[in-house]
Amino acid sequence: MSVSFGILIIAITLLGYVSNWINWQFLNYKIVRWLYFIGAFIHELSHAVFAILFGAKIKEFRIFSSQPRVVHTEPKLPVLGIVLISLAPLFGGLLFFFLLNYFWLASYFVLPEVLNWQAILFIPFDLLGQINILEWQSWVMVLLFLNVGAMIGPSFKDLKNFWPVLLIFFFINYPPLLNFTYLVLSLILTNIILQFFFIVLIGLLRFIFRLKRVVIK
Repeated sequence: MSVSFGILIIAITLLGYVSNWINWQFLNYKIVRWLYFIGAFIHELSHAVFAILFGAKIKEFRIFSSQPRVVHTEPKLPVLGIVLISLAPLFGGLLFFFLLNYFWLASYFVLPEVLNWQAILFIPFDLLGQINILEWQSWVMVLLFLNVGAMIGPSFKDLKNFWPVLLIFFFINYPPLLNFTYLVLSLILTNIILQFFFIVLIGLLRFIFRLKRVVIK
C-alpha cells in the first residue's frame, strides 16, 4: 500500500488535534496546561525562527493564550518559504526532542528509525517499553510525550496557508521524507496512548478513594 507525504501530513494534523482535545477534555489539570504551553512555545518558536530565516518580520508572538500564535509578514521566498514556515513545528519540535534527549538525558531513549507505515503502530510500544518509573529521565520523557501533539502537530490554519501546495504533497513518496513523518506520527500516537493510560489511572484512583470513603462511613 502506497502512502504519500500529503496523507501523512493530514494524519499528523488530525492526531495532533485529537491529542490536544483529550488533554483539555479529560486531563485539564494545571500541570497539563503548563505542559501545553511549553509545547506551544516550541511550536510557535519554530514558526518564528523559520519566518526570520526566510526574511519575514515577526509582528506578534503570543504563547500564554487560548490560541497561541505567531503573526509575521510575507517571507522573501514566496512559495517555499510559506510552506516551510507552516510546517516548521514538525522540524523544530522533533529537533527539540532529539537535542533534549541527547544533551540533557544523555541519549537515555533510543528513538528508532521508522521505515514503513506499518511500524507506526508498534513504535509507540517500543518507546513506552523503555520507560523505567524509578529513573527521573523516564519521567522527563513521559512529560514530553504527553505534549508532543501540541509541540509538533501543525494546525489546520498552518495547512490553510499553503493548501494549493498541499495538493502536490499527495503525489510525493520520497522515502526519507516519509520516514521522517512516520516517526512524528509514532510520537503523537505514543502521546495518545499515554493520555489514555493516565485517564484510566486517574479514574481508577478516584473510584478507590470514593469506595474508601463509603467503607469508612
